[in-house]
Amino acid sequence: MVAKGMNRAGREFDTMRRSNFALRLQPSLLEELRKAAESEGVALNQLINVAVAEKVSALRTEEYFRERGRRADRTETLRILERAGKGNPPIEGDELPPEWRKRPGRKVANRRDLVTTKGEKKKAGGK
Repeated sequence: MVAKGMNRAGREFDTMRRSNFALRLQPSLLEELRKAAESEGVALNQLINVAVAEKVSALRTEEYFRERGRRADRTETLRILERAGKGNPPIEGDELPPEWRKRPGRKVANRRDLVTTKGEKKKAGGK
């Protein structure tokens, strides 16, 4: 949180508000935090502040995408995806990694047209 302050010359400046919070941690976790702070070259307090900020950011991001998903128009999304790549033949580097290729006897998740590693279309289950 940012607050306004006054310096000795009477000029206003921004200052960070600080708050104290008693944090009870398991001794083993506290020891791991101390080791991590030392290896990162930062104070324990700084490490905890960054870790909490990252967690809050992740939670807010998850909430944001959930809300966006609720407002999504599935029909429109599928229409856009159907157009993706039309008129743009595959180029060098578009291949799937070998470990992603369909293995014999393995079921296909999506029964629509598949694209081979060479870029030709084939029907699911076809040769």
